[in-house]
Amino acid sequence: MSSAKPFPFLCGAATSSHQVEGGNNANDWWDWEVSGRLPFPSGEACRQFVRYAEDMELAAKLGHNAHRISVEWSRIEPEENRWNEEALRHYQNVVREIRRRGMEPVVTLHHFTNPMWFSRKGGWLSSDAVRDFERFTRKTVEFLGRDVRLWITINEPMVYIYKGFFEGAWPPGIQSAHSSLTVLRNMLVAHTRAWWVIHRGREETQTGPVWVSLAKHLIQFDPCRRHLKRDRIMTGLRDWFFNDMVLESLTNGYFFLPGFAAEFLPFRDTLDYIGINYYFRDFIRFDRMTEKDPLGEICDKTHHQSDITGTTQMGWEVRPEGLYERLLALRRYQKPVLITENGIATLDESQRERYIMDHLSYVAQAAREGVDVWGYLYWSLLDNFEWDKGYAPRFGLVAVEPDGTRRIKSSAHVLTESCRKLFPR
Repeated sequence: MSSAKPFPFLCGAATSSHQVEGGNNANDWWDWEVSGRLPFPSGEACRQFVRYAEDMELAAKLGHNAHRISVEWSRIEPEENRWNEEALRHYQNVVREIRRRGMEPVVTLHHFTNPMWFSRKGGWLSSDAVRDFERFTRKTVEFLGRDVRLWITINEPMVYIYKGFFEGAWPPGIQSAHSSLTVLRNMLVAHTRAWWVIHRGREETQTGPVWVSLAKHLIQFDPCRRHLKRDRIMTGLRDWFFNDMVLESLTNGYFFLPGFAAEFLPFRDTLDYIGINYYFRDFIRFDRMTEKDPLGEICDKTHHQSDITGTTQMGWEVRPEGLYERLLALRRYQKPVLITENGIATLDESQRERYIMDHLSYVAQAAREGVDVWGYLYWSLLDNFEWDKGYAPRFGLVAVEPDGTRRIKSSAHVLTESCRKLFPR
């Protein structure tokens, strides 16, 4: 594992375009909202599309030295192969504002939303999906490549697939195991093509090194009934399928999925670092195989109450040890790790403060034990639109009042102080 760090420990926060910008009315999530699938629209969100400079100044004043954003594909390419250069210049300005404020920009290309034209032709199920995403990546890199060193191609592919193609609770609302695996295959190939495009762009402009990953959501899985072998086996299988399969595929350069032939990816080892999002633990039990839960089911936590120290507005268990355990498990990949999301939805600031301190303490412990941790980005800078949960969950370090006023919460200062104490620059 390399000891050379290209930048000091990165401490900051993250956002995504649809959740904060407002007015993203050309993507599949907007269509999902206005079609009556949700009781609430994203609407104007936090209006960050016009208030980005104010928000970046706020983050810088909080002492952040990194900030993660996503670009909105539907703004950049509102119709197939037709580019909105005004939108591209907008994101160029956002990235340069981040840099001007002394922060390292971390740019995500795909954070759950797709242009409507892309969705209408089949989205990630389409045979054109990889080509379309590669074209979008190339155009985005053309505008942003000189100013961005850290890229994330796709945010949480397994979450996107589960919610949209297996459970059917998110766009496009499909419930099909076969469709889920097709989308996974296309996303893995799309990532590798985007990795090549980004690296090639840096070579062509000769603007220095670049690091590309995806943001892989990791869950800590434990058997519901530790004394039962079947629960332990299914916990291990689910851990591999959800946590390890994507990382192993992109590291080894090939993947094998049930019902598909083994396939070699276009490029081998396309993770320059590992971006991870971590939030909670699930308990797994297995009584019988079902089409809905072939790898066991997530069991009710009520009989684990003695082992649970707290929950969030989302109903997720607060377990900072899980982040430490996931980080140690990543050592076998011998790659740097950037925590691209970790956060809590709560109305209790003392709970958020403790959450941040505890998770960062475990990050520091993992670093002492050999994990090359590049940084920690809290989710989220702002209270924002939390997809099918609307505006009720409060993840932000900064509250957004109904009139748009930003109000810094006490936990924002705890994040900065904890980073400075545990990871002195």
